[in-house]
Amino acid sequence: MIEQIDKYRKSCLWRGNDTNNRVNSKAAWPLVTKPKELGGLGVLDLRTQNDALLIKNLHKFFNKMDLPRVHLVWEKYYSNGRLPNHIRKGSFWWRDVLKLLDKFKGMASVNVASGNSCLFWDDLWA
Repeated sequence: MIEQIDKYRKSCLWRGNDTNNRVNSKAAWPLVTKPKELGGLGVLDLRTQNDALLIKNLHKFFNKMDLPRVHLVWEKYYSNGRLPNHIRKGSFWWRDVLKLLDKFKGMASVNVASGNSCLFWDDLWA
């Protein structure tokens, strides 16, 4: 889906209103998605934006925020108290979120309280 949206965004940026115009792009897409301060055009990178929004769900999950979807995931898939590690189970949405588990663990740190939402050997300790 992101590739299709980017295709339309590139087309709009380089061709304008003329859909038949076959103009070569003026700059590489990674340059276009860089912030203006770094010499780019400041166009959002949708893949990065999507990952950030999905990682927020992991933050809510591990902090057991009082939200219906958090309670649902904990009760449905982790009622035994075991946290997600290498076994990916759940709905298609949750499995997609779990694909970002390594990225999340790379930028999050563990704050041990009761110990039921951290893994001693697998989590990053700060």
